[in-house]
Amino acid sequence: MTAYYEILFGLSVLLTLIYLAIWHKHFDVHITLIYAFIPVANLGYVLMAHARNLDTALTAAKITYIGGCFLALFITQSIFGLCHIKLKRWMSAGLTIVSLVSYGFALTMGRAPYFYKTVSFEIDKGMGRLIKTYGFAHTMTYAVITFFIVISFTAMIYSLFKKKDVSNKTIILLMFPAAVSFISYFAGKALPDGVDAMPLSYVFAQVMYLIIVHRLCLYDITDLGVDSLIQKGDTGFVSFDFDEKYLGSNESAEKIFPVLKDIKVDTYPGKHEIVKKTLFKWLEEFKRNEENDHFYYETDDKIYLVTIRYLYDGKHARGYQFFITDDTDSRKYMKLLANYNNSLSEEVAKKTENIVRMHDRLILGMATMVESRDNSTGGHIRRTSDVIKILMDEIRSDASFDKKNILVLFGREGLTDEFCRNVIQAAPMHDLGKIAVDDAVLRKPGKFTPEEFNEMKKHAAEGARIVDSILEGTENEAFHKVAVNVAHYHHERWDGSGYPEGLKGEEIPIEARIMAIADVYDALVSKRVYKDKFSFDDADKIMMESFGKHFDKRLEKYYIAARPKLEVYYKHMGE
Repeated sequence: MTAYYEILFGLSVLLTLIYLAIWHKHFDVHITLIYAFIPVANLGYVLMAHARNLDTALTAAKITYIGGCFLALFITQSIFGLCHIKLKRWMSAGLTIVSLVSYGFALTMGRAPYFYKTVSFEIDKGMGRLIKTYGFAHTMTYAVITFFIVISFTAMIYSLFKKKDVSNKTIILLMFPAAVSFISYFAGKALPDGVDAMPLSYVFAQVMYLIIVHRLCLYDITDLGVDSLIQKGDTGFVSFDFDEKYLGSNESAEKIFPVLKDIKVDTYPGKHEIVKKTLFKWLEEFKRNEENDHFYYETDDKIYLVTIRYLYDGKHARGYQFFITDDTDSRKYMKLLANYNNSLSEEVAKKTENIVRMHDRLILGMATMVESRDNSTGGHIRRTSDVIKILMDEIRSDASFDKKNILVLFGREGLTDEFCRNVIQAAPMHDLGKIAVDDAVLRKPGKFTPEEFNEMKKHAAEGARIVDSILEGTENEAFHKVAVNVAHYHHERWDGSGYPEGLKGEEIPIEARIMAIADVYDALVSKRVYKDKFSFDDADKIMMESFGKHFDKRLEKYYIAARPKLEVYYKHMGE
């Protein structure tokens, strides 16, 4: 029967290795201690079976009592932890001291009559075993384990009926290893031929705890360093498994959907009308088409954007995650912007004018906010906007071209007054994409590494996406298109060496070609943290050499015409 103990020892080691392979930092430390101590305790049973003298058998018994004295403690503490019942430090310390005292008496076996009054050794059916009579310390150990049983099951039963933040499945799973381990300790010789049931109960406990920790990943939504964001941030989080069972939510989500506070973890919440008409309705649409992952929820004077994503445990999708953010200002503004032309009354016209002004201030405010993150471009937004106005004035005043010739020259339906106004209005938005650039790159005072430059280059495409999102639904499609093009392509070069798409020549929208001139000129004649400003002559030399390479050669005449006004402007800015 020695093989029985050897197999169980091998299984306990294997199960511990499996636990280590799936270990997460949020696992209760007492569960980890359980997996660490069980192989040691089971090794003691192997050594006992192979013992051939009293001293070896006593050493093996002392090792097995590591399980008897400490595993009961760790199981109890893990139960309290998984039931979200926090023991005070002095309570936890007291339980640990009691277990240490019990094991201290166990170490006296063979030397003092406290644990075993008498002890001898025999070999029975090829296995070593001790023949002993118990002392008072052994009885005390039974009393300690009984105490652990009582408080463990009290905690589990209380949580089963009273605590909504603990899964009933988890509690029931906890009851099995606790019950089997404790029963095996008191009925250790229940198996045939005097074989001890304890090592088998330990392995069973390891299997059950593997099932429990596998489920823990579903319920712990604060993993991976986002505790403060989830619990105290402005974004709400709600999680469901694939069976639409409720897994948990954070404080922000519960403020938006108060009913979440009354839903017990691991239950189906569809009976709650508000959940059925909102979260589950959106979830059904998401299931039918995963591209339908954005929804809006209005309550009182708030409008929330709700985004649905899969809930992942590592690489495995385990359910659904709802992200809820306050989108009130943006949505109300967009509604006003999209609908302000519905009425032609004078009063509506006045309101429309106010909205346009608000629109311009919002754009400038957003651009200024982005610019404030970049310590190298102070005032760049305002200056490039003014430079664009100067350039556009020169283009509009060019009497040598009528609209037909301009159409041939620039390949579009005329540089109309409306188009020129749109370019001027869009200019402040050209660098909005920098909001997505990492601060370490954006605020770097020196020259970029190739990797950092690649990161910086992302701002063009990201800016186009942001501008497109901001202007979504606007009735002024012409402005929408111009604004997106200015943000997206102002770093493209006439010779095709620019970014983000390497467009060449007339592939680059004319509004982006004009913006490029203003952007580069301001960079040259302005002081940055990594360079002094160029003189007007040096800047002009660089600009003139760039026409036909960086800039559209056909725009050169307008730059030359605008140059005196630009120099006056920048001299005034420097005063």
